[in-house]
Amino acid sequence: MSEREAMGCFPENRPDKKSPIDLVLLSFFSIVTVVCSLLLSVVISAAAFTRYIIGGDLYGFEEWVKLFAFWLYFMGGAYGAYNDTHVSADVVDSYMKEGTLKRAVIFLRNIITTGISILFTWYGYDFFMFGFMGPLGTGVAIPKTTVWQIPLWTSYLAVFLGLIFMTYYFFMRMLRSFRALIKGGIS
Repeated sequence: MSEREAMGCFPENRPDKKSPIDLVLLSFFSIVTVVCSLLLSVVISAAAFTRYIIGGDLYGFEEWVKLFAFWLYFMGGAYGAYNDTHVSADVVDSYMKEGTLKRAVIFLRNIITTGISILFTWYGYDFFMFGFMGPLGTGVAIPKTTVWQIPLWTSYLAVFLGLIFMTYYFFMRMLRSFRALIKGGIS
């Protein structure tokens, strides 16, 4: 395996140097996604085993599946935002020749992505605070799952944190594309 392949998917899109904060965050994202993937596999396998082999029911397992899935998806989304492997509208600039127009289109795309991400982060904050403070905003009647009584804010926190980190990495990518637009070169 070449050194370029060992770096992982799309290494040319990553920032040149990882900051200590990035190293900590990427380790956190990696640990959370691996642990949640394993836990999801165990819980779903246990539910299937209980249902089809034993003939019983693993009551309330869906609550755990949702919790682990939220953390997996949103920390994976943040990791994808860092790597620039998230879903994006880059079809147009794929067919454009290198130059100022292509760099401008990339910058515009990054502005739109960052703006939408900021908007969703705002909604994610409201979503988290609803779960954390309850519907009245007083900390009373905090929404919980039916069977295991898991506070819903534990899942909502994953959404909010994931959106914060995605916004951060989208913003950094936008700044890099702005620098490339001004100075020239490949963004």
